[in-house]
Amino acid sequence: MDNKKERIVLSAIEMFREKGIEKTKISDIVKGAGIAQGTFYLYFSSKLAVMPSIAEVMVERMLDSIKEETENAKDINKLMRSIVEAVFRLTEADRDIFALMYAGLAATEYMTEWESIYADYYKWMAQQLEVAKEAGAIDVSLDSEETAILLIGLIESAAEQTFLYSPKGQGKAEEKKEQVVQFALGALGCRNTSNI
Repeated sequence: MDNKKERIVLSAIEMFREKGIEKTKISDIVKGAGIAQGTFYLYFSSKLAVMPSIAEVMVERMLDSIKEETENAKDINKLMRSIVEAVFRLTEADRDIFALMYAGLAATEYMTEWESIYADYYKWMAQQLEVAKEAGAIDVSLDSEETAILLIGLIESAAEQTFLYSPKGQGKAEEKKEQVVQFALGALGCRNTSNI
């Protein structure tokens, strides 16, 4: 992402956070980005057209955080725990951005870009699963690419349910994380998940 586009996206995140999608004007976004309004239209056709780029930034942040969190995870059990921890932490910290992003994407035709936005994240997860298969830690018959998509969906959905959709769920975040880890490990065919 070039510098001006990145400034627009970061400004849009802040403006949407502060004012909401409906009340934010393009003039607010460009003022926050320190650019001319005409420059905005070189990159985006409308304020909602910024949503895929916001999603891209958030997914990139998520993947960077997960990679950092899992750097020392030497087995599938630690890896799953680290991934779940990172996703829950980021979803809680940026819940307002995720809520705005989902609302904005759902309100536009840009939802179709979701798979391409997640491509690097899916690829990274599939690579981790391949390593676990080679080590004999998970069921070797699993399709790593499809399983990666399912795992990411499971983990993110649980985190979103906890922090975006269910005010009562926040008090049970630790319990929910543990359930997600156990479910994921069981689905992957890991043995002795109760002792992890």
